[in-house]
Amino acid sequence: MPVNRRVTLAARPAGFPQESDFACDEVSSGSPGPGEVLVRVLWASVDPYQRGRMSEARSYAQPLEIGDVITSQSVGEVVESNDPRFSPAELVVGQLGWQEYAIARAGALRRIPPEVDPPSLALHALGATGFTAYFGLFDVGKPRAGDTVVVSAAAGAVGQIVGQLASIGGCRTVGIAGGPEKVRDLKELYGYDAAIDYKNDDVVAALRDERVDVYFDNVGGEISRAVQRRLTIGARIVICGQVSQYNAPKPEPSFHPGLLVVFRARMEGFLVSDYVHRFDEAARRLAAWLASGRINWREDVTEGLENAPRAFIGMLNGENRGKALVKVAERTT
Repeated sequence: MPVNRRVTLAARPAGFPQESDFACDEVSSGSPGPGEVLVRVLWASVDPYQRGRMSEARSYAQPLEIGDVITSQSVGEVVESNDPRFSPAELVVGQLGWQEYAIARAGALRRIPPEVDPPSLALHALGATGFTAYFGLFDVGKPRAGDTVVVSAAAGAVGQIVGQLASIGGCRTVGIAGGPEKVRDLKELYGYDAAIDYKNDDVVAALRDERVDVYFDNVGGEISRAVQRRLTIGARIVICGQVSQYNAPKPEPSFHPGLLVVFRARMEGFLVSDYVHRFDEAARRLAAWLASGRINWREDVTEGLENAPRAFIGMLNGENRGKALVKVAERTT
């Protein structure tokens, strides 16, 4: 049985995570039981939601315990299968964690079709972040042609897809991101109609002439308060994430409920896992738009499993451009 290197939770972060909150160890990979598959991890995802799993606070999922492998969506190749649905050398995606090998239930894995190239796309544009953008925008935000859709963290993994899907739907798109390079990406790579640099621009002033029909909220905090001042009657606010609050000792509310009355607006949160029964639908439509060149994407890759904590901390700091990934290993076949 192969040796399995893992990144585990060493301590619960107090405020912003530190590299000392993580540990690396080695254990046996183990062997898959009936209905299980042993997977060698090739790519691991780095996402804001992982910060919440490191806390003991009540949430939609059980928190990690000290010593647990850091949870993440990962792409890997099947090494050994005790289930007829999968064979060795096939590529799969699932919640495999920050480790070199994982044993997973076959029913919890999705096969990656050969036409998905590179396979890492199954972790963003054709994976959980792409599905998050798709269902969050179309099912929760319900944009109509001619609407203005404003997206915070617009250059991130979800935001980059949301803006392009809104454009496909005939909407005007306004993206908010931090720094001139990201703002340039918004306009030149992702096709946003307007882009705001929250680090250097006055967000309130930049939005003064905008009407916000749909706000796709990834950050919360001051940026969201600024956007909410420009809501239209019947506006929809999609709560996808609140990354500005994840490391705060006392998270601050970013919305006054009275505004829902004033603008007759709707605010709704969602989890992409609520739509698992429709993942094939999203994958087909996203793949078609990718193939036709209507969706662009960018990866921000960190080499080496041992560097995953550093990549995670950098992502929370906004250092990544595009989808943050860790390359764990090369494919053997």
